[in-house]
Amino acid sequence: MALPEASVQLYSLAKEFTADMDGSLDKLAAIGLRNVEAFDFVGRPDEIRAALDGAGLKAPTGHAPILSDELWTPDGSIPTPAPEVVFEAAAKIGMTTVIDPFVALDRWSTEEGVADIAERFATLQEVAQGFGLQVGYHNHSQEFVASFDGVTAYERFLALTGEDVQIELDLFWAAAGQQDVPGLVSRLGDRLVAVHVKDGIVPSSNPFAPDAPAFASAELDQRHAGTAEVPLAASLHAATGLRYAVIEYDNAPGDVFEDIAASFAFLRDGGYVA
Repeated sequence: MALPEASVQLYSLAKEFTADMDGSLDKLAAIGLRNVEAFDFVGRPDEIRAALDGAGLKAPTGHAPILSDELWTPDGSIPTPAPEVVFEAAAKIGMTTVIDPFVALDRWSTEEGVADIAERFATLQEVAQGFGLQVGYHNHSQEFVASFDGVTAYERFLALTGEDVQIELDLFWAAAGQQDVPGLVSRLGDRLVAVHVKDGIVPSSNPFAPDAPAFASAELDQRHAGTAEVPLAASLHAATGLRYAVIEYDNAPGDVFEDIAASFAFLRDGGYVA
């Protein structure tokens, strides 16, 4: 297969990006990146597009909550924008795929909940096509807590959705869900269009399990790609139709730009990206 392109999820540098959008993107371009994955873009698409153009970068993918009616924040739940609003903003930025980054544990805990997620995707894909876009899903590890007849809620979701729903697998969070990550990548086949390249010390049990203690991103021990416990190399080798290898840190261990550069070097020097 053709090698995927490298990208970086802008959530990794949320503070820096908010403080200096142009300067942050210029630093990513200087590292050698040509793509980013947008986040929190719905309210500022024109500003983001101008900054991307100025840095010579593109955002083919982006994260937005399209499967939930409300978005939880520390200040309380707020309604999510209508899908048409999200897709219009994504099209302005030049995206090709809008990816939902998180659906709460309770909706993955029953077969009815999983079926509802799949049904929503079918409706969303029809709307997205009107804007020249596709939709996708990015996992954490709550999707691997429940099983139905020996099949995880995540793989039940895959079976219920069509090939037009794209998959972005977060390799760290799949490992945190106690999955055989290279095996999962292999089973996803050409449906897997993007991965989150993320390394660190994998939690000994699923952090999203109902009986797990509460945790925050700042407690995650994440490290430069290729230096810790996530089987990144084997997972990347197992992919067959991958288009984007997206660097991300939920909790960057040091200077975030140096951390991104180190993970980009892993991808580039290992021959994992074009």
